[in-house]
Amino acid sequence: MDSTVKHSLKMVLLLVSTAMLFCLGIYYFMGKDYALQFLGGYLIEFSLSMDNLFVFISIFTAFAVPVEYQHRCLTWGIIGAIILRFVFISLGVAIVQSFSWVLYIFGVVLIISGVKMFKKPEENKDLHNSKVLRVLRHFMPISSEFDGHKFITHIDGRRAATPLLAVLFIIEFSDVLFAIDSVPAVFSVSTNLMIVYTSNIFAILGLRQLYFVLEHLQERFRYVRFGVATILTFTGVKLTALIFDFHISIVLSISIIFSVLVLSIVMSMTITKDKRPLEEAPVELPAVPAVPSEDEPRTVSAAASAEVFAAGDTAAEAAFIFIEQLPDEQEPPPEQK
Repeated sequence: MDSTVKHSLKMVLLLVSTAMLFCLGIYYFMGKDYALQFLGGYLIEFSLSMDNLFVFISIFTAFAVPVEYQHRCLTWGIIGAIILRFVFISLGVAIVQSFSWVLYIFGVVLIISGVKMFKKPEENKDLHNSKVLRVLRHFMPISSEFDGHKFITHIDGRRAATPLLAVLFIIEFSDVLFAIDSVPAVFSVSTNLMIVYTSNIFAILGLRQLYFVLEHLQERFRYVRFGVATILTFTGVKLTALIFDFHISIVLSISIIFSVLVLSIVMSMTITKDKRPLEEAPVELPAVPAVPSEDEPRTVSAAASAEVFAAGDTAAEAAFIFIEQLPDEQEPPPEQK
């Protein structure tokens, strides 16, 4: 395992441990019920964040952002997410406390989002022509090249946004869309402002380090989205069940969410265990007939060609075609009298 991945994994474990210590503090000062609400909210936000990070990976890939610039972009993205989540959660709690029936609408939205996630993911869109960047271009042009870690550069004496700022805008907009699912999902276990916000923040703080873990292991976690879809659907069902005055206990909710998250990770890593990337798979080339000398005709026997193609190896086929395409031996020019 790469040293960067090891370091990021250690930091993720440290941040998770810190969140659990905070949960113990809530248990000591506020009681068992609030501690369970925090734990449930943290698990929901953490699981949803895993799926969101795969979107961030696709954004960085689309804009070919160097790794050393991704750190800065993620840091500012997390700062923006912390501010935006406070606004969304504060408004959400105020609305829910005034109109409790809004929770039913949130439940339906979560069920729809979960069902959509089960389906085949949509093909990658052209992010360079997204509506978010069109809005940004109304205020300033966007340069085609990076200028170090800068978000703003100058072209012919005019200010211009670098591709790094464009990526940051898309990430912040994506987080707004993510909040539409994650915030109502946490409302399924608590409507306490402090509990909902702190559980979100502790999960978000680990995004930066978790990103670099998933970036290197994304193929091993490719099926985790089905677990996330299950969790979204479950939280939606939990909220809509309130219409019929049917309450799912917080302990049962935490048990289901944790079990689904762990099971989806284990199954994903098991399914993809033997599926290594193509570039890492060793290529064993079969023996290719030697190129004949100048005194021999440049031909390949039928037996040799059958042996090469029977191997089914692309590289061997390429070698065979190369030999076949060698120029035929040219007849010597007639002797001059």
